[in-house]
Amino acid sequence: MTLHRGLPRQSPGSDATTRLLLSLASRAGRLPDRPRVLDLGCGPGRASLLLAGEAGARVTAVDLYEPFLDELRAAAGARGLTDSIRAVNADMGTLAGPGFEDGSYDLVWAEGSAYSIGFATALERWRRLLAPGGVLVVSEIEWTAPQPSAGARAFWDPQYALGTRSSNTAAAVAAGYDVLATYLQPESDWDEYYGPLGARNESADPSVPGMAEALAMSREEIEVRREHAGDYGYTGYVLRPADTRWRTRPETPADVAAVHAVNAAAFPTEAEAELVEELRKDPAAWLAGLSYVAEAPDGSVAAYALITRCHVGGAPAVALAPVAVAPRFQRQGAGAAVTRAVLDAARVAGERLVLVLGHPEYYPRFGFTPASGLGVRAGFEVPDEAMMALVLDGAGELPRGEIRYPAAFGV
Repeated sequence: MTLHRGLPRQSPGSDATTRLLLSLASRAGRLPDRPRVLDLGCGPGRASLLLAGEAGARVTAVDLYEPFLDELRAAAGARGLTDSIRAVNADMGTLAGPGFEDGSYDLVWAEGSAYSIGFATALERWRRLLAPGGVLVVSEIEWTAPQPSAGARAFWDPQYALGTRSSNTAAAVAAGYDVLATYLQPESDWDEYYGPLGARNESADPSVPGMAEALAMSREEIEVRREHAGDYGYTGYVLRPADTRWRTRPETPADVAAVHAVNAAAFPTEAEAELVEELRKDPAAWLAGLSYVAEAPDGSVAAYALITRCHVGGAPAVALAPVAVAPRFQRQGAGAAVTRAVLDAARVAGERLVLVLGHPEYYPRFGFTPASGLGVRAGFEVPDEAMMALVLDGAGELPRGEIRYPAAFGV
């Protein structure tokens, strides 16, 4: 820890990434004007200072290493934020007592710290701290290459079991969250961490007890990153507890008639219901496990969402359509619940890009933006703001070009 004292960051990150994740959280959770924020594993508090100074948050910053908290208190005082930041020496894995009651925070924040107790453990233990509508922002180191190199595995496997975007999304869903957004942090975030750390490595006194071992580990970590940056990265996850009013699940054969009825009732004609039936017959379009229903409390099918295979510039992508809600359950959250569930299922399945042609005031709540911004275009006339895309996995180059839908769509 002595090696790391006085450094601006204790993991890859940047003020730009903190601001971006905050904007995603604000859009997803509709945070209050002065949100209650819990910054877990805060280190010297770079995120705490930004959240308090720029978002007007009341921050409780938690870390086990008191010298880091002393650095944060001094920085808060220098910026006039003493009344906005409370630094607490505590174990973020076993929070209890005053200030850590259930539902105490609008935003729980953990940049680069969940690994110390494990991603799945962090998700399970921190969920109770969120107030209704609250959001968890947590970053996790994960494999970004389909087949990580032997060199990267030789370094990481003995010390931490890295997951993937798919497995981490599955862990979040299993812990009762919807994945509202993900963000693969850029290489510049690693530079902001390893630049100061590398300089410290050169100036540190190796005669200090334990320092030689710490320096060797630090230098190895930086070298592994230099050689294997394409194999792993940090991804920010923006999560919110799922709406428990609606049980969402993949459809079963017993649901087929009810799914048809919901689609027929939700739209002026039976065209969407017939579209689903045609897509079922197309093995090149139908994707197992991506036809989802939301159950009403009485067990009936309240809402439906379907994702099928399409192509962009010849590369695989997926299309969200249709989304339907039975009339008696409309405007009650069933449509949003089933949409989030099927998008999470697509993430777990390893899909990278999803397209939707829909209402430009509805789908942005799920993170969709105009597809044209990603170099994706429809092969027919459509308003730019209505053809939208959502990146599920930003690792690697995304497909660009014209969308080719399954034949059932008739376009």
